[in-house]
Amino acid sequence: MITQAAPPTQTGQPPLGTRYQAGGRRLLLHRSGQGGPAVVFLPGAGHVGLDYLNVHQQVAEITTSVLYDRAGTGWSDDVDLPRTAKTVAAELRQLLQAAEVPPPHLLVGHSLGGAYARRYAQLYPDEVAGLLFLEPFYEGFSTVKTTRTIRDTLWQIFALARLALHVKPFYRGMFTQQFASWPDAVRGPLVEYHLKTLRNTIKERKNLFTEIEPETKQGGALPDVPLIVLAATGIDPYQAVVLPATQLRELNSSKAALYAPLVQSVPRGEYREVPGAGHDTLWTERPDAVLQALRDLLSQASATP
Repeated sequence: MITQAAPPTQTGQPPLGTRYQAGGRRLLLHRSGQGGPAVVFLPGAGHVGLDYLNVHQQVAEITTSVLYDRAGTGWSDDVDLPRTAKTVAAELRQLLQAAEVPPPHLLVGHSLGGAYARRYAQLYPDEVAGLLFLEPFYEGFSTVKTTRTIRDTLWQIFALARLALHVKPFYRGMFTQQFASWPDAVRGPLVEYHLKTLRNTIKERKNLFTEIEPETKQGGALPDVPLIVLAATGIDPYQAVVLPATQLRELNSSKAALYAPLVQSVPRGEYREVPGAGHDTLWTERPDAVLQALRDLLSQASATP
C-alpha cells in the first residue's frame, strides 16, 4: 500500500494522502495499488475519502484504488457549500489528471456521491470504465411516501430532543464503532473531523432537489459501461436514531422500484440488495458485497473490447 505524507496547511495534517493543486485549490488524494482501471470513491454528503479506507485497502490488492476529499470537505481546501454536480465532477477530473491517475476509471459513488459519479459519467463518458452506486441519490427520492402515525410523530419528537442533548457523545460512539478497524493514526483524526463538521451533511445536501436532481436528470444518457446499484435493506443505525423502524423498512421496500430506471438505463445494469447493512454503513457492515460488486465490474470492464 502506498502512503504519502502531505505538507501541513491550515486544515491540519491529513492522516494519509497528498494534496494536489486542482482548480485553484489543494485537494487531498490517497492512492494505493497498481493497474487499471483505477477505482475512485466519491463520498456521500458529510463523508470523506478515508471513511472508505477498509474497502480501499482490499481493492488496492487487485488494482489502483483512489480516495479523495472534494473541496469543502475533509483535508481539502474550504469552499462554500453546496455546489453543482458539474462543478464537483470537473474538479475531480482535474484532480485525477494532476495526480496522474489515467482513465478510464471505475467510479464508486455513495449517496450524494452517486449523483456526482453519474454527472461525471455524463460529462466524460470516454473516461469511465464502470459504475458502482452505493445507495445513490436518484430522482424520485423526494416523492417517496411512508406511513406516519401519531405515535411515530411523537416518537420522533422525543428522539430528536434526546439527540439534541447528547449530540457529540452519541456521534463519537457511533463513529468510533464504525471505524473500529481503522488504524489508530487514522481513526482518531477521522472521528474528530466528523465531530467538528456534523453540519456538513446538511450543507452539501442543500441543493439536492433544487439543482442536483434536475441537473443529473437532464444531463444526458450514461455511457454503455457495466453498472451495479447496491441497495442496503438493513436498518441504518444513524437513521434509526431519528426515524422509526417501520418507516425505514418501508423506505427499504421502495428501493427496487426507485432504482429500476437507473439500472435499466444501460444494457449492463444490475440491482443488488444487501441485507444486514444500512445507508451509511453499507461498506463497513457488508464490505464483502461491495468488493464482490467491484470484482464483477472489473471483470466485465476488462472483457469489453
